Amino acid sequence: MMIGELIEKESIDISQIIPADQNHTEELRDKLNSAQRLGNEFKSKADISFNTKEGPRTVSTTVWSVTEKYIQLKNGIHIPLSSLLAIEF
Repeated sequence: MMIGELIEKESIDISQIIPADQNHTEELRDKLNSAQRLGNEFKSKADISFNTKEGPRTVSTTVWSVTEKYIQLKNGIHIPLSSLLAIEF
């Protein structure tokens, strides 16, 4: 289920990312770990939906790592976990 406009990871403006109305981090924790494994071991992409000042956006990309507060994508892009809306793969 894609939420919001599909964008390329290169067009993510981290200054526009804001927290979601509800923090979904705990309910998405298993999906975050699975998305990281898919990205690292199988080079598979996940659809990551997150909140921005301009509304929800979705990016289809590999997840390189998951930390306590961020997911890291290629090219050093970090998306705060507090802004996540959904993850699908």
